[in-house]
Amino acid sequence: MGWYCGNSDSKTHLVAQKQANVWGLFDMHGNVWEWCNDWYESYPDISVTDPRGPSTGSNRVIRGGSYNTIAQACRSAYRSYGSPGGRVNYFGFRLSMLLNP
Repeated sequence: MGWYCGNSDSKTHLVAQKQANVWGLFDMHGNVWEWCNDWYESYPDISVTDPRGPSTGSNRVIRGGSYNTIAQACRSAYRSYGSPGGRVNYFGFRLSMLLNP
């Protein structure tokens, strides 16, 4: 389990302080919400596979929960939104790099 309100002491934490997942990845959930490029819109009332989001909007999608959310929000499927102009220490983005084996 990543950092959430039940274990975070209400603050962010350095990466790789918890055990990696089965794929060797650290901190995929919790600590800070991850900004997504998608504009936010409520899902339709009908079941849709791979729905397309709006092309514009005022809020972006965030996923994965943070240090100040409940454990149930710390998963990729949990979706919320945030204002791109807002500044809070529990929103972030993921840097990635391809490693040569």
